[in-house]
Amino acid sequence: MKFVLSTSFSTVAHLTELAPVADTHGWHAMSFSDHVVHPENISTPYPYTPDGSRRWQAFTDWPDPWVMIGALAAITKNLRFTNNVFVLPMRNPYLVAKAISTAAIISDNRITPAFGVGWSRDEFELMQQEFTTRGKRTDEIIEIMRLLWTGEMVSYQGRHYQFDPMEMNPAPTAPVPIWIGGISEPAMRRAARLADGWVSDLQTSAEIIDAIASIRQWRAEYGRDSASFDVMATPSDAWDVDGYRRLEDAGVTHIMTLPWPFYHGNSDTLAHKKDAIRRFADDVIARFD
Repeated sequence: MKFVLSTSFSTVAHLTELAPVADTHGWHAMSFSDHVVHPENISTPYPYTPDGSRRWQAFTDWPDPWVMIGALAAITKNLRFTNNVFVLPMRNPYLVAKAISTAAIISDNRITPAFGVGWSRDEFELMQQEFTTRGKRTDEIIEIMRLLWTGEMVSYQGRHYQFDPMEMNPAPTAPVPIWIGGISEPAMRRAARLADGWVSDLQTSAEIIDAIASIRQWRAEYGRDSASFDVMATPSDAWDVDGYRRLEDAGVTHIMTLPWPFYHGNSDTLAHKKDAIRRFADDVIARFD
């Protein structure tokens, strides 16, 4: 089992202080959520709460994930970087491919981008991207990025995107693994069909285990092996070694968590966060070495 430090809702100024601590205390990766703006009122209900309200308050920090990853890669040596999740179809695919390939070069390939199709129609409209085609466009964008990351002259003719031969460099010097996030059946099928891993939402262990079984079944139907398939889970009911081991036995490879609530409640104090990163490493991560 590997452990991923969530940066959700964190003050951005803390992140350059936290990453080196995680880097030297056994954490596998840091993860970044993604919102470009926070509309005061939303026209699309948030899909992960019973009442459709968002889990965060206005004026929460949401740094650009790839700018942040580039900065943190420069001050760490071992830590990987991922997302929970990056809203891929809300962006121009060529700019995303360029940002990720640049981050791969800067970090010596310490990145695992994790993509979702998004839920906020408001943000899509502000970014001038079609909301209703986001799933199909995500499929095409993944194909396009994998072509561009070869660094060779490539072309593409899809329903939503087309281009004549061109190249994009610098290209990553190793394959870029891709994870897909989302708990709907289309999202999990996309992970099974196109990706190297799946990212859960805040779910119970039973829900996560059931999802893994479904994804494995779909991968078999698509002729894809599940032996090396990653699962990054955020369990709502497992907070200790025994709970994490049960998930590991079911196929979870990565646990994403915020450690400071375990030790200091909802503190946003930098010293508390550093302390929690170290203590969780001693109390939990060391047990999985």
